[in-house]
Amino acid sequence: MTPLSTPLLATGSLSASHGTDRAQLAHAAKQFEAIFVRQMLAAARKTSFGGDMLGGEGLQTFRAMQDEHFADIASDTGAFGLAKMIEKQLGAQLSPSRTRVGMGEGSSSGPAKQILPQPKAEA
Repeated sequence: MTPLSTPLLATGSLSASHGTDRAQLAHAAKQFEAIFVRQMLAAARKTSFGGDMLGGEGLQTFRAMQDEHFADIASDTGAFGLAKMIEKQLGAQLSPSRTRVGMGEGSSSGPAKQILPQPKAEA
C-alpha cells in the first residue's frame, strides 16, 4: 500500500468513490448485459430480408446509435434479466465479509450466500 492510498482507505472515501464490491458487481453486470444486447442487435441487423429502398451510410449510423440506446435502456430497466442473473451468480463468489459491507447498497437481491462443502462424517 502506498502512503497516498492509506489515508483514502482509513477515511473510507475510496469505498465511497468506487462503491462496494457488490455495487461494482451490479454495475459491471449491467454493462455486460448492454454489450451483449448490442452484439445481438448488430447480428440481427446483418440479416437481409430484401434490398433497402432507403439506405446508405447515414441510415446505418442511425440504426447503430438506435441499437446502442435500446441496449442501454434494456440494461438499465433489466428487461432481459441478464444482469440480475450474472450478479447473482458472481455474487456467490464474493467472500461473506465483503458482502456484508454491501448489504442494502446497489442491489435489491440482498447479500450473497455461499454454499460451503459439508465435512464428511467418519464411520
